[in-house]
Amino acid sequence: MAPRVRLSLLDRSRTRTGEPDDAALRNSVARAIRAEDLGYHRFWVAEHHAVPGIASGSPPVLIAAAAAGTTRIRLGSGGVMLPNHQPLVVAEQFAMLESLFPGRIDLGVGRSPGFTPPVRRALRSDGADTFTDDLAELRAYLAGTAAITARPRLDREIPVFVLATGKGVAVAGDAGLPVVVGGPILDDAALPPMLDDYRDRVRDAGGTPHVIVSTDVLVADTAEEAYALALPEAWAMAVSRTIGEFPALEPADPGREMSDRQRATVERSVARTVHGTADSVAEQLDDVLTRTGADELLASSSTFDRAALADSDARLAELVARL
Repeated sequence: MAPRVRLSLLDRSRTRTGEPDDAALRNSVARAIRAEDLGYHRFWVAEHHAVPGIASGSPPVLIAAAAAGTTRIRLGSGGVMLPNHQPLVVAEQFAMLESLFPGRIDLGVGRSPGFTPPVRRALRSDGADTFTDDLAELRAYLAGTAAITARPRLDREIPVFVLATGKGVAVAGDAGLPVVVGGPILDDAALPPMLDDYRDRVRDAGGTPHVIVSTDVLVADTAEEAYALALPEAWAMAVSRTIGEFPALEPADPGREMSDRQRATVERSVARTVHGTADSVAEQLDDVLTRTGADELLASSSTFDRAALADSDARLAELVARL
């Protein structure tokens, strides 16, 4: 079996058909409270702008709400997308959070631009890749070594994590920072050697390697029930590939009429989700964690049925404690 790892949650504030967007935000906070009760190490929230299926466009605001409702669990971003922000503003926001909730704030950063060209224009994004420079500038503000001082000034560090695919893994390594990997790259045979290279780079930079694997995980009584839980997110992905708009979650409908292209997208999406009974999920996670040597699992699960999602979170916490 893989060595025991820390377990964390990434919540994307997914909207549901028939509900207002603000219900998704309130339920994100409620999920953070449950995650703390279940012993999860971190609870992170995402940043998406003008996406119909996701309510959270401002991680710092949602982190503050979740932190106010909890007492121990670490709260953070998975992640703040630096192309959308000035590094000084990000530093100020997270310094404020750390001042209000000391010792509990994480800052995960990524390089993804807005979801569509109109969103990128609204964010004033010119498409230039300045991530490495922006990351260095952000860290200088947080460390108090920049030409100007971000306020409030801190006498302690805020942990910074790099959300990475491809060359971003090397960027994290050269910066000596923890890295978060997820998505299709988890199935890439090139990932294990890429992570070995990352670990070498971190050590050369004087840091301590820390690999977080992020993947969708859904646990249920039967394989069929777990498959049904994975369908709403898979269908949303199929719709986005069809019309270019990522929709709110809909109830699972195994008998839904689909085009061949949509069905293929659904099956690929479900296949990339770790799902099944507790024993089956434990075996799948053991494989992922062993291949990657990950130090932490960041589960990014979502489904239409909130009660089933809460039950899955509880089952996941129980089975990871046994790994």
